[in-house]
Amino acid sequence: MLRLGLTGGIASGKSAVAAMLREMGFAVLDADSLAHQLIEPGEPAYDEALREFGPSITDAHGRVDRGKLAALVFADRVKLDRLNAIIHPRVAEIVFHQFDEWARQGTRDAAFVEAALLIESGIHKHLDGLVIAWCRPEQQLERLLARGLSESEARRRISLQMPSNEKLKHATYTIDTSGTIGDTQAQVAALAEKLRTAQN
Repeated sequence: MLRLGLTGGIASGKSAVAAMLREMGFAVLDADSLAHQLIEPGEPAYDEALREFGPSITDAHGRVDRGKLAALVFADRVKLDRLNAIIHPRVAEIVFHQFDEWARQGTRDAAFVEAALLIESGIHKHLDGLVIAWCRPEQQLERLLARGLSESEARRRISLQMPSNEKLKHATYTIDTSGTIGDTQAQVAALAEKLRTAQN
């Protein structure tokens, strides 16, 4: 079983590619959702996040307000790095446990972990390959504006991430999401065929 990563910059179409892979029968773990679960009350990362950033990041019920946390860390690179240091090692542990579980259950071909920061966290070094979804920077901006972010906030979030051309240097496979959904689906189908052929 190939252990592959799926990543891309913010609004690069990574989640759409993940959904297509799932529809084609591949196991895909959403590591970014895992990260959100890790800061729920009762989880070790919750206590650590509160110690690091203070109670102002919580809502009325004591849960971490992701909007407040995002506003804090995306305004300060040091705080963002600190949050990543709290989250990434725990995510990596769960990811590789899940890969082992899938292999035990008889998963063949390939299984994927989808995450925004696979390269930045170093997780990619322990994978068999990396699929990178990408589009033009102006499309990332358009998509973020469509999600309701202001232009300045969208540009700041893009600027805090590794540029797509840097990410692409680490790619085993690439998916260009700048065209239509049909164009992207065709590329994902071709990748699926390549992976299944390689493993048989």
